[in-house]
Amino acid sequence: MESNTFVIGDIHGGLAAVKQVLERAKVTRHDQLIFLGDYVDGWGESRQVLEFLMELREQQDCIFLKGNHDQWCEEWLMTGNVSEVCYAHGGKATMMSYEGIDEAAREKHIDFFGEMLTYHIDSKKRLFVHAGFVSTHGPEYDNEGNLLWERTLWEMAAAMDKNLDRNSVFFPKRLKLFEEIYIGHTPTSNYEIYEPMNVYNLWNIDTGAAFGGSLTILNVNTKQYWQSDRLNTLYPNEVGRRR
Repeated sequence: MESNTFVIGDIHGGLAAVKQVLERAKVTRHDQLIFLGDYVDGWGESRQVLEFLMELREQQDCIFLKGNHDQWCEEWLMTGNVSEVCYAHGGKATMMSYEGIDEAAREKHIDFFGEMLTYHIDSKKRLFVHAGFVSTHGPEYDNEGNLLWERTLWEMAAAMDKNLDRNSVFFPKRLKLFEEIYIGHTPTSNYEIYEPMNVYNLWNIDTGAAFGGSLTILNVNTKQYWQSDRLNTLYPNEVGRRR
């Protein structure tokens, strides 16, 4: 059976949305799944999302990238400390989802976070990273903070002249390093767009699930994509993250 590679955007505690997109894309156990990070902080099933993904990796090829919210959650699980910023940006819902968890399960989640990658480059020179990178030599020359937090790669591309030739001396070096780049982190809903956005070879797959938008899964070979219902309809009694 022919296999596909799918990339999945920022989930933010929306387990119901994950299940929907996997079903709507007709994902099979032969397919590869690349998750762009930010599994937690937002809707009320952050712990359940992680447990579902840990089970999923036992069934098929999964690559899990770490997002900035995952870093926050990992630190809280390890130390018990949570910053005010994290708490106010979805962390409260994550902490509530962990109520009653035993120590063995907590350690399992810490291990899962520790195994996540900060970026992935496949055999076709396609880069997958949560946020972006700053170095013109590529993510391997950058620091973890940039890979999990930075927005300049996307903001630069979004503001570019769409008629700029790739061979121009003005064409950004970072975009020339890879055949394609897939990111999350900066919601397309910031631009009042609720589908994936594509500029040159850069794809933004975060379609605002944290803020009531939909979760997106995209076939990286065909560029066909599927979306969940809007998260505020899947979790009508919750508020998700507030801007």
